[in-house]
Amino acid sequence: MAEEKPVEEKNKKAAGGARAIWSGAIAFGLINIPVKLFSATRENELSFNQLRKTDHSRIKYLRVAAADGVEVPYDQIVKGFEVEDGRYVVIEDEDIKNASPKKTQSIEILSFANEDEIDSVYFDKPYYLGPDKNAARAYSLLREALQRSKKVAVAKFILRTKENLAILKPEGDALILNQIRYQSEVRESEGLNLPSAEEVKENELDLALNLVNQLTQPFEPEKYHDTFTAEIKRIIEQKAQGMTPEVVGAAPEQTKDDDLLASLRASIEASKARVDA
Repeated sequence: MAEEKPVEEKNKKAAGGARAIWSGAIAFGLINIPVKLFSATRENELSFNQLRKTDHSRIKYLRVAAADGVEVPYDQIVKGFEVEDGRYVVIEDEDIKNASPKKTQSIEILSFANEDEIDSVYFDKPYYLGPDKNAARAYSLLREALQRSKKVAVAKFILRTKENLAILKPEGDALILNQIRYQSEVRESEGLNLPSAEEVKENELDLALNLVNQLTQPFEPEKYHDTFTAEIKRIIEQKAQGMTPEVVGAAPEQTKDDDLLASLRASIEASKARVDA
């Protein structure tokens, strides 16, 4: 039988084959839990190239120096902060790391909270956390404490050059670090000219609630797929064969206020028909 690899070896490349993008430690009181950070998402968007319209020649973007227009190799590019007009201070990666080793190399737990207290508008990007060398027991301890308390940890961590706010939560056997936005990064809804509740008629609301109840079902993420990408691929294939792409369906028309009641009733009947089918 093959020898079981230590957990830290497995976590050098985990989360669906992704490589760790950060390593450090979770600071839980006086306990430090070495971990590696992995992206928990991947992009499925189609990739398009930009072309010159006349001959479909590829458009290239070059990094050139403003002083002489000469292209600069990537390994010759450094970060610079302009302290006054035309004068820069160069900042190396080591400078950023040394600015505050405690912050750049740790995920600091600040407090604990109920997850439902955090508005969904704050959620930004999820990451997986895997235990690093000799951290399995401490990692499990934190995960089980969060599961049993039904709490999430509010934490801060630095990725690249920005200090981020995050919540730490258990998901099965894993710990997920969900990056969230600061309140200052969320725009207010003022100025949107929003209608008041007085605009709603009770008979229309009753029908709307009926429709909501009919369409309510457990959330099963595996049921949902990006069907629009498939439509774009169909158009690409048709154009590649010299065909005129077929237009499928029509843009929806706005429902007028006078049609709300009839549209709600028709929606409920259509929903019933789908359930009975």
